[in-house]
Amino acid sequence: MTRTGIDTCEANAQIGGSLSHPTALTVARDKSSFRTTTQAGRLLRLTGMTTSIASRVASHSVKRLFQSEEARDRDREKLLRHIGKEVASTLGEMKGAVMKVGQIASQMQDLLPPEIADALSVLQKASAPMPFSVIRRQIRRELGDEPEVLFAHFEEKPFAAASIGQVHRATTLEGQEVVVKVQYPAVKESIDSDMRHLRRILRLGGLLKVEEATLDAIFLEIRTQLEEELDYRQEAEHLRQFRAFHADDPWLVIPDVVEALSSDKVLTLTYEPGDDLKAVRDDPAYDQALRNRLGERLFDALARQIFMLRTVHCDPHPGNFAYRRDGTIVMYDFGAIKRIPEEDLDALRRLTRAAYEEDYRALEQVLRDLGIRKAGGPEVSEDFYVGWADLLRPPFDSEPFDFAASRLHLKLARKTRETSWKYLESFQPSARTLLVDRVLGGHYWTLVNLGVIASFRPHLEDIMARSEQ
Repeated sequence: MTRTGIDTCEANAQIGGSLSHPTALTVARDKSSFRTTTQAGRLLRLTGMTTSIASRVASHSVKRLFQSEEARDRDREKLLRHIGKEVASTLGEMKGAVMKVGQIASQMQDLLPPEIADALSVLQKASAPMPFSVIRRQIRRELGDEPEVLFAHFEEKPFAAASIGQVHRATTLEGQEVVVKVQYPAVKESIDSDMRHLRRILRLGGLLKVEEATLDAIFLEIRTQLEEELDYRQEAEHLRQFRAFHADDPWLVIPDVVEALSSDKVLTLTYEPGDDLKAVRDDPAYDQALRNRLGERLFDALARQIFMLRTVHCDPHPGNFAYRRDGTIVMYDFGAIKRIPEEDLDALRRLTRAAYEEDYRALEQVLRDLGIRKAGGPEVSEDFYVGWADLLRPPFDSEPFDFAASRLHLKLARKTRETSWKYLESFQPSARTLLVDRVLGGHYWTLVNLGVIASFRPHLEDIMARSEQ
């Protein structure tokens, strides 16, 4: 199977045998998705969900007054599972910012209870497409004419449908193969309302595990990212920036912008095919040496973006990357990027070196500087840091690490369960590292699926040293 040139965060449709994937969804779901893009429809749906959850939380609060501690814990777990399913079900029917924030929230394991984060993970799957009549109107409004006039060929059937837009293949009048990313109407206008409702839902019953000021910063970070992601002219600028930065890396391909067929809400890019992760796993041509090379190149590209460009592609969804048998990596979708201030970059360097050198006093200080270690929170023993560092260091150390055999995710989940309540008042997520953490966590799974065996510490130390020159 080949990846065709652009994918948004949650779109995982594929070319070839899977081309019909979005249209296999029912017409009824299409209509439901369309209704929930209107302001009135969205407000009604979100308000209904909030009221339902608030009622359940209130009932639980009364009931727990008459329960044993064991029964309280059991009922709270049941409540959280129900809330997670209800939120995921509702957001899964909707387009726009609220679904996008739900997807991001599903990756924030240290912000949400695991029952809710697990339920929200379904939002990472492909979304039902919009009717082509909506796409046609949007193209006419943005580019001034019908798709049939602007393009020699335009496929009505999308191969990727996501929360804020969908992607169609096309051929320009000059015969160039392209992909056309079209934003759904009224998405920008719904951001504030959507985020207010989702924040209120997540705050019900004390579901969030962070201080109010930290939550403000996290939602501001997400909102800023969303605003950039909804500005396709800004995404075009990102593409040009990253293409220039990687100009001397022939093994990294980034699509080019077709300016004459792009606008604020329509983005036309050159078609850049490649194999998805499933194809890589199934194709014997991708032997161990080639997979290792792909993993090393991916790590090198992202590390240099973080420490040298100070701007990183921060959407690690596997649909945004493709691979070729000659060792080339194709990188798609530059709507979500993270600019890293110098002070945060310095903190990342200090944190990494403290972990390598097992200097846990210095490590804790960096965590305090980043706001991860709560000011005034209960003291934390050095053994706590040793345990976490021993888990997290091996994938980035000098000895080759076998990602295919990795059980790091299982060990981290177990460690979190064992320590989360004991140190609940000592730590919290930080808006300053939120998106970088998303990059690292997402690409851990990419390396696992590629089956990479590599030692990344020499690469990382070299890149950090060069970033300080």
